[in-house]
Amino acid sequence: MRLVLASASPRRADLLRAAGIDFDVQPADVDESIRAGEVPEHYACRVAFAKARAVSERIPDHLVLGADTIVVVDGEILGKPSNANDAGRMLRILSGRSHQVMTAVALLGATSSGSVDETCMETTTVEFAPLSERQIAWYVASGEPLDKAGAYAVQGLASRFVTRVEGSYSNVVGLPISLVYVMCKRVGMLLS
Repeated sequence: MRLVLASASPRRADLLRAAGIDFDVQPADVDESIRAGEVPEHYACRVAFAKARAVSERIPDHLVLGADTIVVVDGEILGKPSNANDAGRMLRILSGRSHQVMTAVALLGATSSGSVDETCMETTTVEFAPLSERQIAWYVASGEPLDKAGAYAVQGLASRFVTRVEGSYSNVVGLPISLVYVMCKRVGMLLS
């Protein structure tokens, strides 16, 4: 049995491949709107589970991995920016301070030993250097932040702004590989 990644994210796929994990890709299309009053942890877990469930319903005899990564500052979720101005706004919020990157990982489906329904969370603290308006404008103009939670890619051009990462680096990229490995191992799935 192979793991099925419920995501079209090339970063998540690259992380799994780099760790030597075999998987198939079946992107999920779910509503990722934040509900009124929803706390960040609950939001990420709900969306990760919804992604896994959407794919599991299409292919019920597989173990499906859903994930959702968010950037959180002072309890505010910074999702993917809606446009360049929104990306600049987010980068100004991150400038010169720490924030949390949270990824919820959901495993759902069937294994040789039975059914699985588990969701776990990984949190990493990231610190940014103070950013000038010129640096923000340059980075936004690169286009890189426009499809990234929190408007940055730690593995890309924004690496020059990151002064500290406390916790899982792969989590900040988009998938905490060590957590995925532990979760799969716990349900008896051999990942190699």
